[in-house]
Amino acid sequence: MRNLLYIVIQLLVIVMVAPLLNGIIKKIKAFSQKRKGAPIFQMYFDLYKLSRKSSVVSDVSSWIFKVTPYIVFATAVAAALLVPVSSLIAPEQIPGDFIMLVSILALGRFFIMITALDTASTFGGMGSSREAMISSLIEPSILVSLFTMGLVTKSTSLLPMMNVMKGIGFPLAHPGCITIFLALFTIIIAESSRIPVDDPATHLELTMVHEAMILEYSGRHLALMEYGAAIKQLTLITLLVNILIPHDQLIAITGIGAVVLSLTIYLIKVIGISIIIAIAEVSTVKFKLFSIPNLAAMSFILAFLGFLQYFVLGGCYVLF
Repeated sequence: MRNLLYIVIQLLVIVMVAPLLNGIIKKIKAFSQKRKGAPIFQMYFDLYKLSRKSSVVSDVSSWIFKVTPYIVFATAVAAALLVPVSSLIAPEQIPGDFIMLVSILALGRFFIMITALDTASTFGGMGSSREAMISSLIEPSILVSLFTMGLVTKSTSLLPMMNVMKGIGFPLAHPGCITIFLALFTIIIAESSRIPVDDPATHLELTMVHEAMILEYSGRHLALMEYGAAIKQLTLITLLVNILIPHDQLIAITGIGAVVLSLTIYLIKVIGISIIIAIAEVSTVKFKLFSIPNLAAMSFILAFLGFLQYFVLGGCYVLF
């Protein structure tokens, strides 16, 4: 029963909140440009409109083009189930760890890249090659960051990691956790195709990465691709805030009220990170393609500094 409750609440929160973050980011960017902008719920309207339309499929495409949207959406949801939105509703054990999380997300990325080549589009091939380069540069930072947290918590499973960090109190009081936080934040920027790595609002052929790979999609297929990307973004933000900014240890009440309060604080945290992402976007410009390795190197250096601090400080990594 507890496992079923976890799955239901996890899916409801992830599916309902994921499009909201994109709306908040776009709204803040509009305010920074002194525009009213679209409402924060615009993505819900767009997904509903796209889901009611049929998809246009190229004659030269294969079955890969048709199944990829469902695989991308399914992998995003499966990855989201591995990262609890609250430790108060999580089961005793989740069958999977951060290695599985990264592998599932990589599977979705792989299908996006090959489907971009399936229609023989020059834009798709360009986007796939760029995505392959960016992902190969960013994934080492993800693994080093999470391995460091695994060393601290003595587990690779995300739920025990959350519980241990929750028992510590405020991990960001330690410099090592600050470097991991900055590394993971940079990773979220890259994995979510945000400025300065990519611009999700552009269709200029010289700057597209993610948009180039899904340019041939339309209708309900496009809705699944966009929804999958939004869920992936929320999953990574959830990973960041629930490991490095735990809050469940502050809740003194029990029962349903505690779960509601925990989910409310979680929502505030992910909205806060979304606001920071929006501020980062409006404060910089899109990098040139060959400048992206510098950003990836910076995230890896930050992650590796956190890794080194574990061995320098020994078992007192997050404790004074």
